[in-house]
Amino acid sequence: MPDGLPQARTEAAPLLTLRGVEKTYRTLREARLVALSPTDLSFGPGEFVSIVGPSGCGKTTLLNLIAGLIRPSAGEIAFHGRPGSGPSPEVAMVFQRPVLLPWRRVMDNVLLPVEVLGLKPREKYLARARDLLAMVGLAGFEDAYPRELSGGMQQRAAIARTLAVDPEILLMDEPFGALDAQTRRIMQEELRAIQQRTKKTVVFVTHDVQEAVLLADRITIMSPRPGRISHLIEVGLEDMLAQPEFTAKSEHIWRLVKDMAESAMRGPA
Repeated sequence: MPDGLPQARTEAAPLLTLRGVEKTYRTLREARLVALSPTDLSFGPGEFVSIVGPSGCGKTTLLNLIAGLIRPSAGEIAFHGRPGSGPSPEVAMVFQRPVLLPWRRVMDNVLLPVEVLGLKPREKYLARARDLLAMVGLAGFEDAYPRELSGGMQQRAAIARTLAVDPEILLMDEPFGALDAQTRRIMQEELRAIQQRTKKTVVFVTHDVQEAVLLADRITIMSPRPGRISHLIEVGLEDMLAQPEFTAKSEHIWRLVKDMAESAMRGPA
């Protein structure tokens, strides 16, 4: 952990804490591959944290560990101070592609996690799903099939599906990476509005440094594999897109990521 850098910008007790979390894989030749070095990190309630870093640095591995989809090789992940033991309805993930079931209508896709978890009563979650679809701009499309929606609309439906069970933490793995530039900007603005309205804690992986600065309260920069947290940078500037601070912050973060990537390609001195 870098010296002198805060782990969370909020004064409230951390919602999620990683202590010495490490992930190591074994290759087919029984070699030891460290995907994530021992990591200490915390996320506060209602905080928006972006994670950036070179390809292969362990960003998605970190998200999968938080989601409980894979287990750490060492260390502990605690939610509200309690160690986690696998997937939890309190933590939900939005992937790069919407992954909507093509044979189910939009409303049925949004209700899928409710059905899988067996949550009752259905009427309560049906009303919540309607509200969520209205919030993401899809009111009137409840009975549409995914093929009838644009890429941006499909991703909105995926976000509504993720929020259907009211998780406290929303994990997002490059959710706008497949969208065109105009749709991506619209989705960025809508996501920030949704996060501010719902007060969810968001952990957002992206390769787009400007996107990270535009959305986040705090940016976590990861080094090349074996991945580790190299920098924690507070953003805390309102609507920086037209301000010199936005460009300066983006360029600073880009230089850090670029320098680490180039150093990794050069190898040991």
